[in-house]
Amino acid sequence: MRFIGITGGIGAGKSKILGYIKQHYRCEIYLADEVAHLLKQPGTECYKALLALLGPDAAGADGQIDRQVMADRIFAAPRLLEQVNEIIHPAVKAFLTERFKEAENAGKVELFFVEAALLIEAGYGAMVDEMWYVYAEEAVRRKRLRLLRGYSEEKISHIMSHQLTEERFRENCDFVIDNSGSFQESCRQIDRKLEAFTWQE
Repeated sequence: MRFIGITGGIGAGKSKILGYIKQHYRCEIYLADEVAHLLKQPGTECYKALLALLGPDAAGADGQIDRQVMADRIFAAPRLLEQVNEIIHPAVKAFLTERFKEAENAGKVELFFVEAALLIEAGYGAMVDEMWYVYAEEAVRRKRLRLLRGYSEEKISHIMSHQLTEERFRENCDFVIDNSGSFQESCRQIDRKLEAFTWQE
């Protein structure tokens, strides 16, 4: 079983690529952001550590950690972001390692994927068998973000300026999917890459 990390800039189309893989290959797919959200639920070790760091009033009336409060405190004290990541990233990796072992032992899937924009920065390269980069030209990404998410050019530029450059993505990844053109062409690239694995209708 192969453990594969998938990353790429905003608007590159990672979710659509993973949707195709999920439909046609024997795999398990995890989104690091969703795992992190799961691990921050009330009562978990991450939850307790985050409240100890951010203060008990960071929890809202429903008991959940208030994302806006956390964002405001990190903005006011940037060092907090490192401390939050030091709590969340190891917990997410431990969760994925356990799930990978379970999937391997069950023997029902051939591919195990984790997706996140920050896979490289968070050190997943040492954890996965290979890293994939979903690439799309900047103009294509900007158009998608305007049309599909309603983002302004200013917001798009701000987000892109805080993500890795194309060069950094490429030098840290083993395989590149060019998702600038038709989705059919992207699917052909995936099928060529995964031709040794079971394809299903």
